[in-house]
Parts: sequence; C-alpha cells; structure tokens
Amino acid sequence: MATIADHVIDALTVSGVRRVYGLPGDSLNGFTDAIRRSGDLRWEHVRHEETAAFAAAADAALTGQLAVCAGSCGPGNLHLINGLFDAQRSRVPVLAIAAHIPRTEIGSEYFQETHPQDLFRECSVYCELVSTPEMAPRILEMAMRAAVEENGVAVVVIPGEIFLQRMTGAWTARPVLPTQSVLRPDDESLQRAAEILNGCERVTILGGAGVAGSHDALLQLAATLQAPIVHALRGKEFIEYDNPFDVGMTGLLGFASGYKAIKEAETLLMLGTDFPYQQFYPEAATVIQVDIRGRNLGRRTPVDLGLRGTVKDTLATLQPLLRPKQQREHLDRSLRHYAKTRKSMDALAVNDRDRSPIRPEYVAALADRIATDDAVFTCDVGSPVVWAARYLKMNGRRRLIGSFNHGTMACALPHAIGAQTAFPGRQVVALAGDGGLTMLFGELVTLIQNRLPVKVIVFNNSSLNFVELEMKAAGIVTFGTDLVNPDFAAVAQAMGVFGRRVEQPGELDQALTDAFAYDGPAVVDVVTARQELSIPPAITVEQAKGFSLYAIRTILAGRADELLDLVTTNVARRILD
Repeated sequence: MATIADHVIDALTVSGVRRVYGLPGDSLNGFTDAIRRSGDLRWEHVRHEETAAFAAAADAALTGQLAVCAGSCGPGNLHLINGLFDAQRSRVPVLAIAAHIPRTEIGSEYFQETHPQDLFRECSVYCELVSTPEMAPRILEMAMRAAVEENGVAVVVIPGEIFLQRMTGAWTARPVLPTQSVLRPDDESLQRAAEILNGCERVTILGGAGVAGSHDALLQLAATLQAPIVHALRGKEFIEYDNPFDVGMTGLLGFASGYKAIKEAETLLMLGTDFPYQQFYPEAATVIQVDIRGRNLGRRTPVDLGLRGTVKDTLATLQPLLRPKQQREHLDRSLRHYAKTRKSMDALAVNDRDRSPIRPEYVAALADRIATDDAVFTCDVGSPVVWAARYLKMNGRRRLIGSFNHGTMACALPHAIGAQTAFPGRQVVALAGDGGLTMLFGELVTLIQNRLPVKVIVFNNSSLNFVELEMKAAGIVTFGTDLVNPDFAAVAQAMGVFGRRVEQPGELDQALTDAFAYDGPAVVDVVTARQELSIPPAITVEQAKGFSLYAIRTILAGRADELLDLVTTNVARRILD
C-alpha cells in the first residue's frame, strides 16, 4: 500500500510537476525517499533552502507552470521564506512542502519547533497543516489550485511521520492545471475609456508585466492613439522589443525620457502595471488603469477610470472603439527625447580608453552583445539590476528574471539555477553583485553538482554599491558598505568552475566570449568602478541637498579622496555640470 508521500508524488506528477528543489532533512525523509523510488520526479539538490525557493520562483516564471520546493522542519523550511516572498510578490505559482515536527509534539517547544502556518501566511495565497493522512489529498489539491489560479505561493505543512503513513480510503490524483478564462470590463466602462482616449491629444501608455502576450495589440493601440509607450521594469521583456513607440523605462532605475513622456501626458493609460513610485506619476493627467486584480486599481495614484480585466482581453474590445489620431507631436517629441537619452547612456557603455576600474555599463553592454538570442538573464538587486535594465536588449525570446518587486539581495545565482534546471539547453547568464553573490556563495557548488552551465558575471566593486548611493542621496557619509572580496575567479577555479578575473577593459570581450563558450559553469570576476553613479531620471531637491551634505560631511570626515574619485567619473561630471 502506498504511503502519503507516494500519493503526493502521484498528485504532483499528474499535474505536470517534474522536479522539486530542496535540501533533505529527517522530517522530510519520507518525501525524498518517495521521490527516489518514483522515477517520475527529480530531486534538485541545493545548498540552502532559500535557493530552493528562488529556483522554484524562476522555474515558474519561465515555464508558467507550477514549481515545487521543499524544506525540513524548523530552520529547514524557515529558510524558504525569503524566496517564497519573492515568488509571491512576483506572482508566480509555487508550491512549498514544509515538513513539520511530530504532530503530538506541536505546542510543546519541541526541538526545532516553529509555527509554519503563521510564518508563511503573509507570503502565500494558501497555507494549511495536514494533521491526519486523510486530510492530505484535499489540502494538497486546494493548495495547488490556489497557486495556479492566483499565481502565488501555496504552502502545505506536513508533520514528518505523516509522509510515511497510509490512508484508509482511496486517493485518486487528478490533474490540477490553470483554467483559461476571458476577463474584461463591461461594455459601459469600455465605452467610457474610449471617450476619454478619443477626446484628448496627449496619451502616454505605461505598461508592466501584465502586458505579456499582448505585444501586437499594444503596438496597434499605440499607433491608433499616437502614444509613446513607457515600461516599468517588469514590463521590459514584453514591451521594448520591435517597438517604434518605445521611449524607455521610468522609475528609480529608468530614463529621463520615460519620466518626461508620463509627466507631459494629458491622459495616462496604465496597462498591467502596479508601478509603486508615486513621485513618477503625473500631477494633473486623467488616469485610466487596467489590471486583472481589482484591488490594485488606484492604489499607486488616483485613477479616473479603473478597468478590471486582462490586458489582452481588454484591448481586444477597446481597440474597435477608438478613433485613429492624426496629431503626433507628443509622440515625436517623446521619441526625440528618448533617442537623445539613449545616445547619452550608450556613450557610457564603452571601453573608456582602457582605464580601470572598468565601467559597469560596458560590462552589461558586452554581455548583451555576446549572449545568445534566447538567453535568460538574471540579476541581483542593487547596481546590477540598473545596468541590466538599461543595457540588456530584449527581443521577444530573451527573458529577464529578478527580484523586481521583493527587492532582495542574492537572487541572481539561485534564480539562474532554477532557469538552467528548467531549460538545460538554453544559455543562462547571472549578473551578480559582489555582495549578493557572497550571500549564497555556496551555490556555486550546486552548479557543479547539478551540472548547470550557468555563466556568472560578478560586478566586483568591493562595496554594497547601491546602498552607498542611497546614503549619498540622503547626505550620509558612507559607512558599513565596504566589502573585502577574494579573487572570485580563483575561488571558482578551486571549485572546478571556469574562472577568469578581468581588471582591464581590453581583456573583457575575450573573457566573456571564452566563458560563454565554455561547456560548463563559468565565473567572470570583473573589477568595476565603485563611484559610477546610477542616478534616477529625476533628482529631487532633497536628493540634491543630500548629495551636497554628503560632499561636505565626507570632507569633514577626512575622506576627501573618496569625493574626488566620485567627481572625476563621467557620470558625476554630467550631474555637476
């Protein structure tokens, strides 16, 4: 007679799950042993449970299917929490199997006891405890259904001994797959949207991740409205390619052109975006927002018309109601500004006369040029995500995965592990910060153990670089941000990974070419300029004051050499001019 763990494996398999990311432990033994015996699921072993959750998040984001991670009781599944927060906030379907202490010991402060239902409630759409074998089928099915329908995290907590028990009744596993539905606003609301859009001259479109799968409809809409298209970071991979209306990104990591196109709009049409930064929205424009989640309407900026529906279904019905505009002054002005902004940014992504340290912009631009047309890029939060957002070119086949909502460090390598596991024949490139990489440094061993040919590019500036920028903008003398780093390439080589350290710009092209061509995992340790500023498209008065205070306080603290290094960078000179 099959155990509960066997039945869990059957339920996962019939629903299309083929792998589970995790780290074994005694309370999880019944589950992992069932995987061993099944032959239908692969156990993807990692060195830290946080990586298991990140990897599952990337897997789900790329495949669009349910991904699974698992952790043993107490500290084991507790380590999942950061990656699960990332998955939940990125809205991807992930199931976490959280093993628990023996059920008769719950509440006794037993060895390794935690309360997983409380711990995971905030980062999940469903979280429940299996107290008896008979509860397992229904709870597991409800958890999987919640994950795939709500695109979120579901957590099933199972005491270790229940995995090994047997049910008295039958358990017939049925596939749990996401449903396909049409969701659009009612006719009256769509007619009102058309009246607003037809009755104004300057429309700007702001698109996010919700635009996925609607690229052609988006371009048709922009052509009808003669509207520039601005994208939020998560919309980059779905919007900017083959797009004659693209004027770049907005937000803290964005471009001046995107910011300007929104600020000058008479009507702002928000499509599938929950862009969070209120300071980048227009002050007086009419705002129409389309989102599949009704609770998101108007929570970032006041909206004049909220429309609940998918972007795809909403545009299909809205488009016939619109009248083509002839006036394109707003669009042309926005496009000219974008061309100017793009030229200015591209001028920084160069080999600066073989000066070292190397410009991080140049590193990202070279990686973009050398990578394959269907590469998956992952990036750490901090300065690597800035360079990825500004210099990686999407083409409809490439993907860009990062912790863009949760904003956690150390995600590039574990996301890359999930991406490469899901797509073993595809090139996966991780843009890692030196601080982020060393947080989960042990996962380089996972690349060797699991035979994952991930290419890791380390932006090695010996600092928590973005944190330093935040301090400078606040007028604070940088403190606690220095990093004493090893030679990452030498460490990689000691692990059996291809390693190359680059300190001169002239060596970078060949190093990346060799690493990308290598048949296995590779680490390219690039010593990059620490004082390169990744400034937002609009600097507030407070930030200008903060930078001035930082300069004065840095001199008074006896660190004038740091300020001199900053001022002598090309970016800083542009700001000061």
